[in-house]
Amino acid sequence: MGRVNDTKTALVTGANKGIGFAVAQGLGAIGFTVAVGARDDARREEAVERLRTAGVDAFGVALDVTSDDSAAAAAAAIEQTTGRLDVLVNNAGISGRTDGGAQDPTTLDLDVVRTVLDTNVFGVVRVTNAMLPLLGRADSPRIVNMSSNMGSLTLRTGPIMAAYAPSKSMLNSITAQYARRLADTNIIVNAACPGYVATDFTGFAAPRTPEQGAAIVIRLATLPDDGPRGGFFDDEGAVPW
Repeated sequence: MGRVNDTKTALVTGANKGIGFAVAQGLGAIGFTVAVGARDDARREEAVERLRTAGVDAFGVALDVTSDDSAAAAAAAIEQTTGRLDVLVNNAGISGRTDGGAQDPTTLDLDVVRTVLDTNVFGVVRVTNAMLPLLGRADSPRIVNMSSNMGSLTLRTGPIMAAYAPSKSMLNSITAQYARRLADTNIIVNAACPGYVATDFTGFAAPRTPEQGAAIVIRLATLPDDGPRGGFFDDEGAVPW
């Protein structure tokens, strides 16, 4: 428990690969203890070892964001390990199936919508609410939700994906609701767009690196106490809703 007083702790969900791993590495590089949240035991421990090799103080947390029990157990594990949580990055997300017109709005597979929402929206609510008591113990707690400009009703970027894109629109709205609810607390909540990043999510065919995508998340995770609340940001500033 010695590090409770001198080291900030961050939980990054889906931190075993891609942007989540880059966020964990970036926060670790500036002195955070990083809880690597992932549901796959082997991949989680591999990520922890890679982070430790890079000099990051990291530990693994078993976390399936689609399970209430798993979110509660993760909170208990973090409490036992560090006693509090300074930063929560809700990075875990899925794109959902696209075969057979599953995300064409005219042939939309509602089971795909439910599956995507369960991770991308309900999972954020599950994990956030499980972690709020721990965040409340921190001096300057921050929550960053990983969104996408595909969820922007103004920009309407990317391919037509009528499960994934609306999940990010709803995530943006949930982010704004959390920010309103927590306006009189020291918990600052925002949404981040990492841009078009080369990960398995994009078939590694995108121009930006995971580290570039992680930069805006790290910035929002380390905002000053008078920083913006309830916004949607990328590298260039506010993203239109």
